[in-house]
Amino acid sequence: MSTFVLVHGAWHGGWAWQRVTPALRAAGHEVHTPTLTGLSDRAHSLHPQVGLSTHIQDVVSLIEAYDARDVILIGHSYAGQVITGVADRIPGRLSKRIHLDGFVGDDGDAALDLLPPAIAGHYREGAAGPGFGWLIPVRSLAKLGVTDQADIDWLTPRLTPQPYLTYTEPLRLTGKGEQVPAAFIECVDWMRVFTPQAEKAAARGWPTYEIAAGHEAMVTAPDELAALLMDGAAS
Repeated sequence: MSTFVLVHGAWHGGWAWQRVTPALRAAGHEVHTPTLTGLSDRAHSLHPQVGLSTHIQDVVSLIEAYDARDVILIGHSYAGQVITGVADRIPGRLSKRIHLDGFVGDDGDAALDLLPPAIAGHYREGAAGPGFGWLIPVRSLAKLGVTDQADIDWLTPRLTPQPYLTYTEPLRLTGKGEQVPAAFIECVDWMRVFTPQAEKAAARGWPTYEIAAGHEAMVTAPDELAALLMDGAAS
């Protein structure tokens, strides 16, 4: 059986995978769902210097603390940047990384620069205004493809602002992460912000998959996502 480490995206916490983990564990897999520094149940650790490198270290430290090997590392959305950095730091501990509707960054890339210009502009405006210059306010769930009121009610009180530095700090890579096999899953039932990232993954020869769900597939289509993660890990 495998060890899955599921890394949430912006504004979320490890709780975001609650509907996915039962299926993975029922299949016999070990599963870890860390919450990144400054978010959700770790909001008490929030400060303006929390950046991408902080979150990469969060995941590296967890994997090393458990002495986990042959890890299947999943990164949703923003966390595509995180798992890319982790793969570069500890490639020998990973068997695969899967970008779930997430960034596929290269050395020197900041997440903000990988977004469509209009969306990046909204993030900059949000950070400059209600974000006090160092936070990205929570994004509208409707824009992320969440339409069911029960899902909106479950997500809304759990979301917290995202440190702006996580989107402006560039990846610093040595190239070691390229030895870790990678795959991409695109969520196709929303505005498909990450289609350019899926195309980049395909151009690199990564296996690519689609799931008929909005961006929050781990909430709105958890069983389908769990099955796809296990299929993608096994391929």
